[in-house]
Amino acid sequence: MPATAQSSAYLQCVPYARELSGIQIYGDARTWWGQAAGKYARGTRPQKGAVMVFKPHRNMRLGHVAYVSEVIDSRTVRLTHANWSEINGRRGQKERNVPAIDVSPNNDWSAVRVWYHSSQAPGGTHWPLHGFIYADGRPQMQPAAPRVRGPVRAQSSREFDNAFAKFSR
Repeated sequence: MPATAQSSAYLQCVPYARELSGIQIYGDARTWWGQAAGKYARGTRPQKGAVMVFKPHRNMRLGHVAYVSEVIDSRTVRLTHANWSEINGRRGQKERNVPAIDVSPNNDWSAVRVWYHSSQAPGGTHWPLHGFIYADGRPQMQPAAPRVRGPVRAQSSREFDNAFAKFSR
């Protein structure tokens, strides 16, 4: 089970991501991608230490940012972030090393599903991403991932669900 940190303070994602990454961008999460242009390298491949930037979507109108604490494989990372899940009936909590899986049909990290504490499983929403902001100024070179083409599923596959099962033990 991923680690959660209990705190009496209500914490937003932006100052927490800035503290962990050292990326000096201010303002709502939805503005980070644009603010990073010309100041930090941006890309579509996860890297430890980068900040994953979510696009505003549904009731997440201000966007979201999360620190990439580990890259597991080409479709799975662990995030450390704040104010995502409701924990013990409260929002504004920290979560450490929670899984997020690329669910984009082309394996391009344009959409993810993220661990949700209340259900102890990945949430059902496919959250759209802008991409990653690299704290050290440049992305690490990685071999190109194979492109997977095909229809987008409305429901997750058994293989996908089994991949997340290892995180809930």
